[in-house]
Amino acid sequence: MAERAGVPATQVAEWAGHSVAVLLRVYAKCIVGQDAVARRRIEDAMGGDDDAVSRDNAA
Repeated sequence: MAERAGVPATQVAEWAGHSVAVLLRVYAKCIVGQDAVARRRIEDAMGGDDDAVSRDNAA
């Protein structure tokens, strides 16, 4: 699915001709198990994990 490739849900919904709510309801089973990837992306966007910051500051 395009969302697994990092395409925003809003774009996928537009391509599918659905609202985001319908897209997520219909295809929710396709994104199960993606929480680890999503959390990692959020951590990366916020500057990484706390341990990495601590290691960088200690050096």
